[in-house]
Amino acid sequence: MLSDQEFRELIRRAQAGDTAAKEAILESNLNLVRSIVHRFANRGYEWDDLFQIGSIGLIKAIDRFDCNFSVKFSTYAVPMIIGEIRRFIRDDNPVKVSRPVKELAFKVHRTQERLQGVLGREPTITEVAKELALAPQEIVSALEAIQAPTSLYESAFHDDSDPIAIIDQIKYEDGQDSIYFEKLALQEVLSRLPPKENLVIKLRFFQDKTQAEIAALIGLSQVQISRIEKHALKLIREYLQTP
Repeated sequence: MLSDQEFRELIRRAQAGDTAAKEAILESNLNLVRSIVHRFANRGYEWDDLFQIGSIGLIKAIDRFDCNFSVKFSTYAVPMIIGEIRRFIRDDNPVKVSRPVKELAFKVHRTQERLQGVLGREPTITEVAKELALAPQEIVSALEAIQAPTSLYESAFHDDSDPIAIIDQIKYEDGQDSIYFEKLALQEVLSRLPPKENLVIKLRFFQDKTQAEIAALIGLSQVQISRIEKHALKLIREYLQTP
């Protein structure tokens, strides 16, 4: 264990370009990153990916930490790591959110990071709302709007038997369960197609256009459209067969 003075000297060396010093700080704080990554589990992202993003936040904390202040490095690093992970999740979110809501959510995250550095703990919604002079409901709505969507096949809960997925808890009231979920599955598959394949399939099968008409619309040859269509149908089959 290094003393506070020794650790700050290591920080200064790292900020001056000493690679070995930076690696030593990273190695000694990886458990901090791991503990934070666990907070973001079950959001549809691989643990290793979030760990890498969190490590980037740790590196930024090393580069920006001011040794002249009497703040512990871990107190400063935690909001930096959390902020980096939150930005990654926010920017990677496939659900489109309006710019004003995104901007508000960004202000909320920045305020949370700043307050966490001051308080040494995660601030409450009420504290963030007071800081921004907003109603707590506005803060909650903005944060919920940028949450990553949850898969219907994600485990809702489980005991000693098989896990129960979210889809198992949904009931369509009009008795059209199979039709509803077939449409839902198709929408999900189409959203996974590359942009060009997605467009061709929609024009071809949802707007009843011929390959020649599609070719004229998007400036490709009919042969190219035929190839794109075949590739898209192959992908759809693969996606539908994947459990």
